[in-house]
Amino acid sequence: MPAPTAPVVSSVPEAAELVSHRQAARAAVLLVNLGTPDAPETGPVRRYLREFLSDRRVVEVPQPLWWLILNGIICPFRAPRSARAYARIWTENGSPLLLHTQALAHGLKRRLAKDLPRVEVLTAMTYGQPSIPEALARLRDENIQRLLVLPLFPQYSATTTAAVFDGLARALKAVRWLPELRLINDYHHDPKWVEAIAASIRRFQATNGTPDRLLMSFHGIPKRNLLAGDPYFCQCHASARRIASALALDEDSWAISFQSRLGRAEWLKPYTDQTLEQWARDGVGRVQVVCPGFSVDCLETLEEIAMENREEFIAAGGQSLDYIPALNDSAEHAALLEQLCRRHGQGWPEFEGRRDAGEQALAERAERVARQAGALGLPD
Repeated sequence: MPAPTAPVVSSVPEAAELVSHRQAARAAVLLVNLGTPDAPETGPVRRYLREFLSDRRVVEVPQPLWWLILNGIICPFRAPRSARAYARIWTENGSPLLLHTQALAHGLKRRLAKDLPRVEVLTAMTYGQPSIPEALARLRDENIQRLLVLPLFPQYSATTTAAVFDGLARALKAVRWLPELRLINDYHHDPKWVEAIAASIRRFQATNGTPDRLLMSFHGIPKRNLLAGDPYFCQCHASARRIASALALDEDSWAISFQSRLGRAEWLKPYTDQTLEQWARDGVGRVQVVCPGFSVDCLETLEEIAMENREEFIAAGGQSLDYIPALNDSAEHAALLEQLCRRHGQGWPEFEGRRDAGEQALAERAERVARQAGALGLPD
């Protein structure tokens, strides 16, 4: 039996790798949001729910049991109901979450491009389209060698931020030349974020008046996640305290709550819907709700809070419920993300306006690559 031979390692560069020799290296900011179905219809919503709720970061239930529940109960019955809810907020241009995220990315890109022309801004969704693998496909084509990942969740949770990093790790398995990576875990403590939320509340109240109470509603997670060490609950409370302090609010004029629970397990309390119902019964007439955990408006803010919870509050005896919009693609939102990216990008040449190679050096390198490509029979 012949002895095994060592594998032959080719010294021929791939065509995609030659691109990096022809142009200066670039960096990119990857803004990642949760996701959205492609259309407010049962089929697309069912696909989205299946992908979203199949993630072990989102639902920590034994897989065989959860597979039966998800595919036998949740998707068949929840998808039509969720599709109707999405239809209530859908715009002529598509999903509000996707539109706001893309517009925010464009705003951030414009601000960075003023003095950092070699920093690109990409967008992706943890679930649905555009996907993280689609965003990463641009790395080699555009010679992006450094990647700053910014999940659009001010407060860290394994159900959101960690899920982004999981998706990124899976996608990078298909990338031959890995970029330098930096990951931003959260930014709820950033003074500019706190002031941006506070300023948005001030502007809204300048037009719509001061309510009897302000409710800061955050997306809920199961209580067992908190007990297992997830810092989300504490970061939500810290966020609310900082915002209330920036607004100089009295203790009895605001409260914190958690919305969007799923299933029968206990989630973080107090629950938003129950809080609003109790306020109405207690005679609290005018309420405003802000959702500081949502970077852009989506189903949970536009339909659940601004429509469903408003209707329930008034039915329980309340006078009015006004929803204060998320920061969305506002100039101040892009500005705070800009300073966040500049701070985390320090030390990378693209974020300091430096060039690794001058124009003449690049031209000479491109000429060498063209000769090499011709010798190897590769496209130049």
